[in-house]
Amino acid sequence: MSAPLPGSLPVTAPPATTLQVEVSKRLDTADRHFALDIGFSSTSRRIALFGPSGAGKTLTLRAIAGLLRPDRGRIVLGERTLFDVAAGVDVRPQQRRVAYLFQDYALFPHLTVAQNVAFGLARGWRNPPRGKSHDDAERWIDAFGLREVRGHYPAEISGGQKQRVALARALATRPDIVLLDEPFSALDPALRARMRAELRALQTSLEVPMLVISHDPDDVAALADHVMEIRDGRIYAPAA
Repeated sequence: MSAPLPGSLPVTAPPATTLQVEVSKRLDTADRHFALDIGFSSTSRRIALFGPSGAGKTLTLRAIAGLLRPDRGRIVLGERTLFDVAAGVDVRPQQRRVAYLFQDYALFPHLTVAQNVAFGLARGWRNPPRGKSHDDAERWIDAFGLREVRGHYPAEISGGQKQRVALARALATRPDIVLLDEPFSALDPALRARMRAELRALQTSLEVPMLVISHDPDDVAALADHVMEIRDGRIYAPAA
């Protein structure tokens, strides 16, 4: 397992950010009809949507990130309206300042750790040069204890280090919230427990709100203060 995180992260504590989500979306396919009708508000920096596969958790994250356009409703993050059908607002994903971490972290295998972290800071489609550094990227590389592996490729580092690289890449762009989509679903139980502990340690050092979705109650217990249960596309009740 990788070394513990250094003492403090370069983050200034912002005031609590309110996330408000009120969206509806109808999805019809040849073999399934599904209605997403989600409504919640939270000021917590550790939020979780808990529920079984197919309940609408990922669809909700995609709507917040701007990757799915709801039929109705609005999404407000802090003082910014990201989506509002009535007002004709639909902020592009690149401009929402929302970081979406996929299940496999989506690291670029042909880029080094440093290049992966700096990727979101580069304009256009060019990869960051291998020998060039970026102040924001280097700050998070140091904060997450990745200095010794900054020149390594994803295949050459541990699972915990990959998670740190993905988070460093997300945070280097200074998002207003980080969305985590079933971050441990593909891991065996032992590695899952270690990765969960590492992410929890990261959370306690960061002031950026995180919204995690999971079907595993242990993930939710470790990573969230405000937990909502989702079933069949709706918030069922605050999970116990």
